[in-house]
Amino acid sequence: MHGIETRSWGFPESKAEYEGARPRFAVLATGASPRVPLEQWLTGTATLYLFEVRKGFYTGYAPHWPDEEAEMRVKYPLRFGIEPLAVLRDVPLGPEGPLTEAGSDAIRRSGTDRGMGKLVDMPVLPLLDLAGIPVDADEPERVPLDKSPGFTGDQVEGKKKPQRRRRGAGYISDPKKRKAIELHAEDMAVAHYEAEGWTVERLGKPYDLRCTRGTEERHVEVKGTTGAPTSVELTINEVLHARDKDTTVDLYVVSDITLDTHADPYATSGGEVSHYLDWEPAEQDLRPRRYEYRLPLTSE
Repeated sequence: MHGIETRSWGFPESKAEYEGARPRFAVLATGASPRVPLEQWLTGTATLYLFEVRKGFYTGYAPHWPDEEAEMRVKYPLRFGIEPLAVLRDVPLGPEGPLTEAGSDAIRRSGTDRGMGKLVDMPVLPLLDLAGIPVDADEPERVPLDKSPGFTGDQVEGKKKPQRRRRGAGYISDPKKRKAIELHAEDMAVAHYEAEGWTVERLGKPYDLRCTRGTEERHVEVKGTTGAPTSVELTINEVLHARDKDTTVDLYVVSDITLDTHADPYATSGGEVSHYLDWEPAEQDLRPRRYEYRLPLTSE
């Protein structure tokens, strides 16, 4: 659940097959026991969770998962960034389903190997079609986020699920933790722009930073996370401001931030920067989390 909500996945070690690999999609599965022969496995069904891989394999140096933060050490250093696309329930694992036999067997073998991912070359269109996600058959890698349903960690089937409400992508429920990460990312952004000769004013709202240099002016939205640089949560005002033709907006994202929750106040350090100049979020890269619905007028 934590990996899905923070858009990050990780393994305790690397494998030779991961070297140089650039996976575009990932599939997780629940509801089927993998400790059976392949012939029996192919007669069953499972719930599949389909992801787009937005950040390839990299080494993480900051504790991210709850057990890592509790022990203040990295236990799953090999990481990649994921974007949830769709949940597919009761999917046949055999030839009548959307998976190739090699793809289905990769899920089975992963389940007997500590959940370590298995790389397989297989077409993704059958999975996208089953999910009802429209893509160009010539460019199936270009998945429109606004046309994919997505899912949250609460929708994952499991025997033990904490009863807690979550919000959007990368949302952190602990306000102290969230504030520490946001401040660390903002401090890095301020240092970056000041080093380039900008005068920086911290605003917070309606945007994070106002940067001026002579007659130039830039507005900066800043985001921070302990996970992968996959997606961030935006308000409608942040989107509209970035699309305003009368303003120049940058997006400054700091990922893989180290957070020490044993310190008081929480201590932060490090982080990898993703910097987007003249940023304007495209519609296909936005997924609405909720709508305000205006009721129709009636005569009654």
